[in-house]
Amino acid sequence: MKNITIFGAGMVGKTIAFDLAKNYKVSVIDKNNETLNNLKSTNIEIETIHCDIGKIENFGDLLQNCDIAVCAVPGFMGYETLKKIINTRKNVVDISFFPENPFELDKLAKQNNVTAIVDCGVAPGLDNIFLGYYNQKMKITDFECYVGGLPKVRKYPFYYKAPFSPIDVIEEYTRKARLVENFDIVVKEPLSDCEFLEFDKIGTLEAFNSDGLRTLIHTMPHIKNMKEKTLRYCGHSQNISVLKESGFFDKSKIDINGNEVSPLDFTCKILFKDWHLSPNDEEFTVMRTIIKSNEKIVKIDLYDETDMSNKCSSMSRTTGYTACAAVNLLLKEQYIVPGINPPEYIGGNEDCFKEILNYLHERNIDFSISEFQNKN
Repeated sequence: MKNITIFGAGMVGKTIAFDLAKNYKVSVIDKNNETLNNLKSTNIEIETIHCDIGKIENFGDLLQNCDIAVCAVPGFMGYETLKKIINTRKNVVDISFFPENPFELDKLAKQNNVTAIVDCGVAPGLDNIFLGYYNQKMKITDFECYVGGLPKVRKYPFYYKAPFSPIDVIEEYTRKARLVENFDIVVKEPLSDCEFLEFDKIGTLEAFNSDGLRTLIHTMPHIKNMKEKTLRYCGHSQNISVLKESGFFDKSKIDINGNEVSPLDFTCKILFKDWHLSPNDEEFTVMRTIIKSNEKIVKIDLYDETDMSNKCSSMSRTTGYTACAAVNLLLKEQYIVPGINPPEYIGGNEDCFKEILNYLHERNIDFSISEFQNKN
């Protein structure tokens, strides 16, 4: 039986572990004992390893008996964790969405004969896969992606629950957003250029700039216009902007009664309480991807809800199962390309594209795809 080691036992890492444990031997590494114990109590077949991976320089012992690794750590740890995994010569799927350019590790991965699939979640992830697929079918001029994970119950003042670490959510609000306009890379403030979109089952949502294009900026330079926007309930971006402009996201520490405190750390503590997504909180993931050529427009809609039968959030499902599908491609040797591989590379392989969609369909994650003539 193949052995898989997962770095990170958070909400998405746990979902990945449960899904892969149906067919493989799974080990999960995390420094949070409570999280590991909860995971183990749900599935005693999963091996749990208590370890602070940030303090380990060499992962050789951790991955000695491993066939493939999954990196599901918070973004600020992602790059270094992935680098250490690559140095063990193990193939890896990464969903940490770190801010660094993953292609900086391309040479290292090739030297170690490692296939590293990065950014393999819902977005970035599934939208890249669709773009890679249609890039083989049409001469694309425009790419747009709108995506968000939201609670069904809207609670003032943020109308939001975080399906993953609040610090990673805040990163979306502070990291400069890169767009492509007329083939030029344009840098804009996050939360800017707010627009409103209508969705079935939901109603009106707001969309604002966020830095979600990532690898597409490098791999799809022939596409004239590209943008990615985050979806939230109306009013969210304005309230977040107040916090941002007031300094609540600053990383530099300030003195409070003799204690050095980072405003960002303080804000995360407060927001974690307000944003915490409990197992009983129903939420949904919505994504709209629009791909255009001069002749045709393709619109791909995704809507997925919490699986209340196992208390699995939709964001965990859509992100985690996409990563699991990529793990299966590697284990079956259906996709082995040494180097850094973003999801658009996988989508460019029609057999792999169909395999990914079939894997998701078996887990009740489906897409509404419509094609129509571009009349502009």
